[in-house]
Order: sequence, then C-alpha cells, then structure tokens
Amino acid sequence: MASDIVPIQLSLTDGDLVTLWAPRWREDGEEWEAFLGDDDNLFAFPEVTQLAAFVRTATGHDLLDHPSWSVVPQLGVDELIPDDTRSYDIIGVPEVVAEDPDTWTIGELSEITDMLRSIAEVCELDAVDEVLGAAPAFGMLHQGTLPFAGREGARLWAQLVDVVAKRWDEVVDALDGLVRTPSVDAAALAAAEKELAAQQVAVADADPATAAVDASDDEDELDDDAEPAGERTPTFWEEVGIDPIRIATDTAEYVSLRCYLNDKAVFLGSGGRIDVFPNGRALLRWIVEESDEANALAVASTWPEVVDAATSGDLDVTVEDMNSYSLVGLASDIAAGTLDVDATQLELACELLVDVGDWVGDDEARRALAESQPLGWLVSFLVRPDPTRLAPSPPFTAESKRFRELTDDLVARLRPH
Repeated sequence: MASDIVPIQLSLTDGDLVTLWAPRWREDGEEWEAFLGDDDNLFAFPEVTQLAAFVRTATGHDLLDHPSWSVVPQLGVDELIPDDTRSYDIIGVPEVVAEDPDTWTIGELSEITDMLRSIAEVCELDAVDEVLGAAPAFGMLHQGTLPFAGREGARLWAQLVDVVAKRWDEVVDALDGLVRTPSVDAAALAAAEKELAAQQVAVADADPATAAVDASDDEDELDDDAEPAGERTPTFWEEVGIDPIRIATDTAEYVSLRCYLNDKAVFLGSGGRIDVFPNGRALLRWIVEESDEANALAVASTWPEVVDAATSGDLDVTVEDMNSYSLVGLASDIAAGTLDVDATQLELACELLVDVGDWVGDDEARRALAESQPLGWLVSFLVRPDPTRLAPSPPFTAESKRFRELTDDLVARLRPH
C-alpha cells in the first residue's frame, strides 16, 4: 500500500544529483521506507535523463519490490524532474545556518534534516545520526522559530551553528561515500535525451510570452484617463489588515478575527484560547463592551481603529470565502477515500490548524502535516493534484484518526461567547 515514489535532488560535493525516494508506506502490517539503491549504495545521477534511462532498464535495485514500482518506468523524463520543494542542499547547510534563525532558515534546515534522518535510517549512516544528535536544536526545528527566541534560544542556535562549522564535513563525507552513479544503457540514455529535447521544444512553442506582449501593446492604446478594469475601494478590514474568519465545527459555526504579524497568525483571544461568537453582531458587541489589552490582537497597531469603528456602529463583519474554515466531516471523508474529500475545504482546514498551532507554540499540526508523515503526504496529494503522481492507496484509517485528533485539539481551543 504505497504512498508514492518521488524524484528528489541532493546537492553534494559532486553537484546536484537526482534520485528516487519512497516515503513511508504500509505493507503486510509493517512500515517501510526506501531509496533507489542497493544494499551498499544510494544511486543518484547528475542528469535526469540518466535517471530515466536507469529506471527504464535496470533490473537490480531496492525499489523493485515497491508496490507501485511498475508505474515508474512508464513516466516521462519531465515527470522525473524533482520539484523545488524536494531539493535538499546538503552541502550548502553552512551557508543556511549563517543566516538569522527566521522562518525561512528554520524551514529549509528542517526539511534538509528530515531527509538526512530518513537516509541515515534506511542506509544505516551512524555518522549522520551522531552529528544531528550533537546539538539539541536539530530536534527542535519542527517547532519553528519559537525555541530560538530569547537568550536560551540564541544559545541553542549558536550551539547548532558550532556543530555545523566543526562537523558538517562528516555528514557530507558520509553521503558522498554512500552515493554512486551506476552506468546506464546507452540506447536508453539517447532515447531519454531525445525525449527531453522534444518536451522542451513543445514547452517553448506553447510559451505565451508573445501573446502577452501583443496584449500589452493593445493596452497601451487605451485612454490614459480610463479607470483600470476591476479596480475597487479596499474594505475597512483590508485597510486595517485584520480578517474576520468563520470556523464551522460538527456542532456549531462561529466567527472571530485574525491577522498576521511578521508572517505569523495572531487570533482574537488570550491564554491559547480563541474567542469565537455565533454571529458578527455578538463579536462587535464583545469588542465594545469586554475586550481589553489581554486580547492578543490588541498588539496590532490598527486595533484601536477596529474598536472605534465597532463603537460607532458603522462596522459590519463580512467573512471572505478564503477566510471561511469548515472542519465538518473531513475526518470521515479522509477515511472514506481520496475521491470523497473536498480538496479546497481540506487545504483551508490545514491552513487553520497550522496557524493556530504556530500561534500557541504547539508544533503538532505542522509536524503531522509535513510531507514526510502519512497524513501530510495524503493531504499533499489531495490539495496539489498532479496526474503524474502515484495515487495513495487505502485504507486511510490512521490518517483519518490523526486528522480528527488535530481538529479536536483545535475545537478545544475555541472559547464561545
């Protein structure tokens, strides 16, 4: 019962190399994970055409027993090119940690570390595990920037940077020693190169750049005084940068508020609880009569404008579709199978789960929804459909249970008024 087999890029001493990774899947009651390779080596190639030639002709490697392997040799060369999100710059980690531990730095390092742990486990690279175990901060990357705040956070980050400076060569050397580029069938390679060239020509022929230039020329002929089509006046909520949101659970529907400060979600609430209301009128009445500085949104510079508008009676609470989150039935739909899930509803629900987790400093949702986890891999397949990807196979009982746990935790954080 496979989740998928996907191309990945590993940047090592010999450059950018492509290979295949089979994330964890369940078979005969056991969990498995594998890479393209054999008992002694991980096979990786400097060119995707070499990878294509190999998978189409090779008869001896570890992925042959994967339940979905039969699909891989039929993939086009362009389908074996790794996505940007599956590129791991292992040799570039010293440059990554030279940056401040912000969201982007932590996120990139976390993804690289997850992949290294997978390789180390599958290929028994004790040297990699030893280096990653030398600094506690490597195990805290999933928590985002929170562990690296303040004096203690700075100490943890400095310790990680020191380990990278002194020992990262051990990680790179271990991977360099593991990776091998096997020879490929010459005829298969020539065919793959011809196929890729044809695909690139087809893409160039379909390039809409010329049409865009023509359209631009037409626009230049419009009257300079004409009002641009679609232009509208921003709403009050857009001007203050605070969004009304709707959260629908299995038992009720609520409205609340949320904004983003330094790219981090902040909700109307306090003490890790979100204040929610049955309708907009109740929300506005509470803002006027009961909100105080303990409310997390009070730190927003535009919050006084919200209070003033609510007090004057001139404010309406209108929730945009993109800020309407429904948790209703999703866990059951996941259990029923991929065809029963509303992908848009699921994507929005996951956005809410991660935002709330980040707000309260709880990384459970972010960890569970990472693509390296069964639930995260299923969600990725559903919300970013790609006909070239292998469909996950049921049952999804464990994924449904995990999603229900996350949504139950979120509902428990709601404080109805």
